[in-house]
Amino acid sequence: MGMSWEDVVLIEESKSGSEEKVVTVNCPDKAGLGCDLLRIVLEFGLYVTRGDFSTDGKWCYVVLWVVARPTSLKVDWESLKTRLVACCPSCMPAFYLNQISTCSKSPPLYLLKVFSWDRKGLVHDVTKLLCELELTIQRLKVMTTPDGKVLDLFFVTDSVNILHTKIGREETSEHISIMLGECCISCELELAGPEYESQQGFSSIPEAIAENLFSCDVSAAENGPRTLKSDAIKFKEASVVVDNTLSPAHSLLQIQCRDQKGLIYDIFRISKDCDIQIAYGRVSSSVDGIRSLDLFVQNEDGKKIMNIENQIALCSRLKEEMLHPLRVMITNRGPDTELLVANPVELSGKGRPRVVYDVTFALKTLGICIFSAEIVRHSTLDREWEVYRFLLVEKQGVPLTSKQAKQDIINKVRRTLMGW
Repeated sequence: MGMSWEDVVLIEESKSGSEEKVVTVNCPDKAGLGCDLLRIVLEFGLYVTRGDFSTDGKWCYVVLWVVARPTSLKVDWESLKTRLVACCPSCMPAFYLNQISTCSKSPPLYLLKVFSWDRKGLVHDVTKLLCELELTIQRLKVMTTPDGKVLDLFFVTDSVNILHTKIGREETSEHISIMLGECCISCELELAGPEYESQQGFSSIPEAIAENLFSCDVSAAENGPRTLKSDAIKFKEASVVVDNTLSPAHSLLQIQCRDQKGLIYDIFRISKDCDIQIAYGRVSSSVDGIRSLDLFVQNEDGKKIMNIENQIALCSRLKEEMLHPLRVMITNRGPDTELLVANPVELSGKGRPRVVYDVTFALKTLGICIFSAEIVRHSTLDREWEVYRFLLVEKQGVPLTSKQAKQDIINKVRRTLMGW
């Protein structure tokens, strides 16, 4: 006997009468489940107003109060439920074994080729439609020709299983063609061949630029204008305290940070990657723009974190990635202006959700066109990064090389990514 799938994930209206939805997950536990659930929530553009997490190591219970962000796409709540259920270990042993077998395989990679006349916001418009269809962009290559045409190559994975049939691929291509209208020359979607699957997409970023981009020092992570004073204040507001006096079996992590998009996902991602087991957690509502979390945790051996060096290392890692989860900088590539955005990759190999959507939205808002773009991976000594490279086209009458233009781009992109 197993519990009904209808009971594994429940999405209900909040009793407070607000626009909040209450997402309840009640299922067997697995390592990193909280991170996986929060990643899906972030993919759907939802903001967690508060939350509770508890587990005895075998069974977990999660409650999240969520709202859609104002700039987010319309949320398909049934699809969200389906995705969350698929993330949960099954309560039914026979199905569970099949689920493990299925999840162990990498999802197939599809190649979307869009050939069209160039126009402002083209990459964002395609990205938006792909997000609506729940297709995840794994790699991207944008190339503009001298005669004003553009070839966009989107390497995507399918979260809702619509591309495994020829009809599904043709219908998706037709959606994109209709959305692009007269500027679309051709649109093709096919299973990426082994030659694409084998490409790792690692970068060749110049050493000097990489040193700045991946620096632990926030001020050193930019080339060009500094952040605005208000942003600098936000970056300083982070605190992580380890308390071993309140529980006989768990260490308490008391975390405070400026509220921002993906904050809770980032904290749980770091916990997952560091083999920190969260037995109980409470995420409080944002107060004056500050978010507080209390997490009762154990190390990979099921014990408290007593070693001082381990405590310092964990606190430093949390602070670094809470303060600066995404790196944004402007640099010159020859005579051209290049925007670089980088974020750490999960140990599982997954990048951060919706970065392309946010960056292209910010550039479209600023009226800046993209001449070329690509997503690559870059490895440093302690982690792997996903790097988004955008070669930008100058706005009419406003050179992108000016200090003010760089400042505007960096601030707009960062604030969009952070939800400020």
